[in-house]
Amino acid sequence: GGRLLTKTMVMEKVKLDALLSLPLGDFVAAIGGIYEATPWIVEEFYASNLSPSLDSSVVAATKGRITNVRILFEEIRQYIKNGSHEKKIDLLKSHPDLCLKLEQCDGITKESRQEQGRAGLSTLTAEERSKFLDLNRRYCRRFNFPFILAVRNASKYTVLNALEGRVNSTIEEELSCALSQVDKIAWMRLLTKVDPVEGADGHGGFLTCHVLDTANGSPAAGMQIELYKYNDGSQKRELLKSLVTNSDGRLDGGPALKGTEFDVGQYEWIFYVGDYFARDSLSRLSGLPFLDVIPLRFGLDDPTEHYHVPLLVSPWSYSTYRGS
Repeated sequence: GGRLLTKTMVMEKVKLDALLSLPLGDFVAAIGGIYEATPWIVEEFYASNLSPSLDSSVVAATKGRITNVRILFEEIRQYIKNGSHEKKIDLLKSHPDLCLKLEQCDGITKESRQEQGRAGLSTLTAEERSKFLDLNRRYCRRFNFPFILAVRNASKYTVLNALEGRVNSTIEEELSCALSQVDKIAWMRLLTKVDPVEGADGHGGFLTCHVLDTANGSPAAGMQIELYKYNDGSQKRELLKSLVTNSDGRLDGGPALKGTEFDVGQYEWIFYVGDYFARDSLSRLSGLPFLDVIPLRFGLDDPTEHYHVPLLVSPWSYSTYRGS
């Protein structure tokens, strides 16, 4: 399993079952930073569920109930969800200001510095920077807490558009939205700190695909598909698998990804639809197919869930959706 190292060293991931058996200090050292500079949330969870001062049956029930990282997170987040208004505002104010700290990162946590760096905020043009700062001043005057966005996989354009869209929200709407963003940040951080229980084959999630030929009203059998994963924070991708759909338009062997292969991140299906429809004498393909290769980029955010990412396609149109 993972082990906790000294504060001067990098902390490795810890197995979920090992985490739930740690004493308070090590437990907080492992995951107390998921909520920005607010370890009391994790401390309260521990005190109510895992403390040695509790009846042993309570601790045993907690360990039996929390079988994956999603369940752990949902239980921890209840302590801020059910907290007082003052505690919620304090949590929001503990976050660094995205716009005013574009160049001055002193005093913010390592996690925030890394997350802001991935958003590319250091590459703002003079015009973009001016717009950021103007919108941010309006936002802070209106709500009296910093603008918060889960930016790990966001670009500077995502951040700017979100700020522009939220600055005119009502106080109640923005409080709810900001707390939701804080939860997203905490969730992403938790995933970098906790591994599945010892002996488990991943967190339990998996990825499936189904291709339907809407021109002929049938499964798209024999279509070549490739699956790529993008490196975190870059446009570089790695080919994971080359696949061919079976007679039902699905993948032989079940999920494309499962177990330890299935992880959060950005992925891309590549569907070779031009080659597939070339076999159809009724497809009326032109010399240059309207649809030849269809790239479909998507994100997997929860390693405990089933993601079904299908394709409904004809020579002239296609659609997809997030199924389960």
